[in-house]
Amino acid sequence: MALDGLLLHVINKHLQALCPCKLNKIQNISDEELLFVLRTHTKTEKLVINVHSNTNRIYLNDYSYPSQMTPSNFVMVLRKNCNQAILEDIKQIGFDRILEMSIIARDELGDIKKYKLYVELMGKYSNLVFVDQQGIIIDALKRIPVYENSKRLIHPGAVYTLPDPGHKQDPLHVTHIDTDTSLVKQIYGFSPLLSKEFLYRLNKGQTYETILQELLNSSFLYVYEKDFHALEMQHIEQKPKVFPFMEGFHHLYQEEEQKARIKEQCGDVFRCVEKEKNKAIKKLPKLQSTLALSQDYQKYQEYGDLLFAYMDEVPKEPVIEVPSFERDEWVQIPIDMRYDLKQNANKYYQKYHKLKRSLTILNQQIEACKEDIAYFTQLEEQLAHCSIPDALEIRDELIKNRILFVKKNQKNTKRKNKPNLLCLQKDDFTIFVGKNNLQNHYITHQIARKNDIWFHVKDYHGSHVLLKSEHADEEQIRMCANLAAFYSKSKDSSSVPVNYTTVLNLKKVPGAKTGFVTMKTYKTIYIDPQEAPVEQWIQEYKKI
Repeated sequence: MALDGLLLHVINKHLQALCPCKLNKIQNISDEELLFVLRTHTKTEKLVINVHSNTNRIYLNDYSYPSQMTPSNFVMVLRKNCNQAILEDIKQIGFDRILEMSIIARDELGDIKKYKLYVELMGKYSNLVFVDQQGIIIDALKRIPVYENSKRLIHPGAVYTLPDPGHKQDPLHVTHIDTDTSLVKQIYGFSPLLSKEFLYRLNKGQTYETILQELLNSSFLYVYEKDFHALEMQHIEQKPKVFPFMEGFHHLYQEEEQKARIKEQCGDVFRCVEKEKNKAIKKLPKLQSTLALSQDYQKYQEYGDLLFAYMDEVPKEPVIEVPSFERDEWVQIPIDMRYDLKQNANKYYQKYHKLKRSLTILNQQIEACKEDIAYFTQLEEQLAHCSIPDALEIRDELIKNRILFVKKNQKNTKRKNKPNLLCLQKDDFTIFVGKNNLQNHYITHQIARKNDIWFHVKDYHGSHVLLKSEHADEEQIRMCANLAAFYSKSKDSSSVPVNYTTVLNLKKVPGAKTGFVTMKTYKTIYIDPQEAPVEQWIQEYKKI
């Protein structure tokens, strides 16, 4: 569901506590998601504004977000006009889903300028509109010409107008309620979901004022399978996930948005992996077909022998028939009428030697093709559950292997040498989890010591998990096995076999793809991968 006016009212109470504050940075997280870094008197806050039609929201967050390499035109306009500006106030327009951010900045001459940034969180009409002190639109994240919306023109140079709010009651001063009619039609700020909850509770005997105060004073976000709100939805017969208020907005669409951001910033990696995999898949049957034809190479030697033996006894015809030396049967030999019988025999000898040599090469090419399919399938699976830093590391791997080529005018940003590992640390043990080949290689061949325990899901592509512990117990082993199974293709399976052994038993295969190793001896544990404990471990034990 989208935000409603009352939920935005609760959000704005948290935002107003930051004002006035300094506007330090403005960045693109994705095409429809902006990050504002705010500096208050005591701390730095990150304000995220998302105006996607399905996931629109505004919230404060402590998480790190990699920004797009090239900022959008709208962000460049904001940076130009609001460099080191003061965010004076944030207020809600009535109880509508619109916030007005008042900004004070200085221009190139040092003169004070006042701007308004309107945050419209209205489902498919969500937008960010930057307006000067005369109410003229400087720019908008989504420009809406008059032929798309005749009531409101959102375009540079146009006068900014607010949507028509209609005529309803103020939710803080309600005089009457018709319990037979949806509150959406009666009171500002209500969504269908919130209306159902209020009516459900009113029919249970609670008063409107009591329910409203519970909502306005809420410090938690209740997230259901398809809905969320600051008020517990008692009419929904589901157990919600409960998050601290602002943190909950980060978790709402985390997985979907993560995938969208990765494809925006690392789309070339996805396209390259898919293209190379499909190319190898198409190539394999052609090689196998050629190999099948090459298996009959000895018959061409026989054709040559027979032609030389019976050269003086048979006439030159398109097909000649002569008795075989080894079998009690006649052999039909096609003849190329452009050449005499001696030349035809030499041609068959040439074909015989060519096909004989090609057998070894074709077998090598088929094995290499199968390895490529497995390799790109593995990368495809790693991209399915990776973060942006993980995807950038996969890009580096493809560039290093000369599979992906960077354009000359494309910036190749320098990153730290240490891969973006997931590290979980507790008092008596440390766990490292690799989510791509570079991370797996780094864990297995640089971090690992001979007595550490190494985990990998059996017969599937997946993560290398390393356990460093003086006294590894069953709980630690099951924890590592769950992580290995969760970050693998068998994530959604049950009773997944996970092999584990000491690093001493691992062997790197010469010439193999990055991250590939074999084991001398190992044990196997069967585990049901579960997402909830993995999220809990990351939250509790993740080392920053």
